[in-house]
Amino acid sequence: MNTKVTILFLVLILMPLSTFLAADDSYKSKYAGEEKREIKSLSETDIEELKNGKGWGLAKAAELNGVPGPSHLLEMKYEIELSAKQVRAIEDLYKKMKQEAIPLGLELIELERELNNHFANGTITYELLGVLLERVAQVQNKLRYVHLSTHLKTPNILTPGQIALYNKLRGYSSDNPCENIPKGHDPEMWKKHHNCP
Repeated sequence: MNTKVTILFLVLILMPLSTFLAADDSYKSKYAGEEKREIKSLSETDIEELKNGKGWGLAKAAELNGVPGPSHLLEMKYEIELSAKQVRAIEDLYKKMKQEAIPLGLELIELERELNNHFANGTITYELLGVLLERVAQVQNKLRYVHLSTHLKTPNILTPGQIALYNKLRGYSSDNPCENIPKGHDPEMWKKHHNCP
């Protein structure tokens, strides 16, 4: 065989292999690795947030429209100069919110676990799927209500100046929140919540 024929033969043989290898990676899911989770639809961070009555992004409609949340208000009480009376009122709101949110968060985790297990065990049916999704939606609705309704109560406790300062400290007054991550925030979560690249 001459050299040109040998090269052509090798190119023809190796081309489909290289095409396959390139195509193989292009199908890789952004969820790769999440199949190892105990509950596929919830990360460890999600579970911790739900167990501890944290926001889980459920109050974005309030938070990103200038209606403060109690947790962050308490973190910034000195910076926004909350009075002792304001601190007590916000602490009461926060305590009540957690008392309502934690049981709902735990219920949501268990519902997601049940849904996950039915898929994993091959026992899911269309009827069961409908029932489980309805229960998940009801709990998510209640949980979101708890968080948003708590945000709704904070402006009555604060002055307009404190609300403006809160929003500035949280980075919401910036034209580009992706470039202004407030101190103490996880940059990855912040960017995720603000749809940053």
